[in-house]
Amino acid sequence: MIAITFTKTIQFMRFKIPALVLSGILIAASIGLMATKGLNWGLDFTGGTVIEVGYERDADLTAVRAVLAEAGFPDAVVQYFGTSREVLIRIGPRDDIEQVTLGEQILRLLDQADADRVDMRRIEYVGPSVGAELKEQGGLATLAALICILIYVAFRFEWRFALGAVTALAHDVILTLGLFSLLQLEFDLTVLAAVLAVIGYSLNDTIVVCDRIREGFRRIRESEPIEVVNESLTGTMSRTIITSVTTILVLLVLFFKGGELIHGFATALLFGVVIGTYSSVYIASSMSLLLGISREDLMPPPVEKEGENTEPLL
Repeated sequence: MIAITFTKTIQFMRFKIPALVLSGILIAASIGLMATKGLNWGLDFTGGTVIEVGYERDADLTAVRAVLAEAGFPDAVVQYFGTSREVLIRIGPRDDIEQVTLGEQILRLLDQADADRVDMRRIEYVGPSVGAELKEQGGLATLAALICILIYVAFRFEWRFALGAVTALAHDVILTLGLFSLLQLEFDLTVLAAVLAVIGYSLNDTIVVCDRIREGFRRIRESEPIEVVNESLTGTMSRTIITSVTTILVLLVLFFKGGELIHGFATALLFGVVIGTYSSVYIASSMSLLLGISREDLMPPPVEKEGENTEPLL
């Protein structure tokens, strides 16, 4: 088993103010990007048509895109689906073409442009009302997750930790959405699932940090709160580095080898793991310190033994 040991306490909280200022700037920038550029919503949210076709040999995606662009579909998203002989085509909602005949028209265009036979595998249509409902339900799911986490951490630890944890999670979600808005990457249901997974990963990291800080306050009696937090964070570094690195290695494989269908999912998780590790250290812990966490807040209440005489002796 690999172990990483830090013999010297790392002074993490020396940079808590610059880290909070940087995070504030990034959050403001992310909100500004989402307000001006918005998110590049996928067909799951906007509605449209998904067409899957099969080729007898490996398909040339560049040629397929050129054929569709020439026929009046320049916004069509074309990518491999499973193998290089299966192609998935996604087209946004069109007012000038009936959805029933759109699949036949696309198949006819591809069949005429290619000498080999092109087969229709499936065609699906997502209406705008369904997409709007998915968008609303996805936002409510994220909000409900944050509220439930706030309640859980407040009961499990202490309200200062709860506010720090939820602030860190909101920070991770906003920055991830800001990245997708900046790069105009397609935001579909798989990316929404990745955002919820980022919340889970970051929460796990934050809970470990909070638990170690609580133990530190109970174990170290003569130190200042900032020193206890630094020592507690140093004690979690071995676990944090190993967990983050192994997770990132898996996500890198998905990012480079998983295909375009999972590219957005892997991108969101890669960014989320990095930013989630950072927020557990510099957002959740710093917020707890700024809110005045102390040893007295984390000590367990005294337990009265049954039958014990609590009356003062005369």
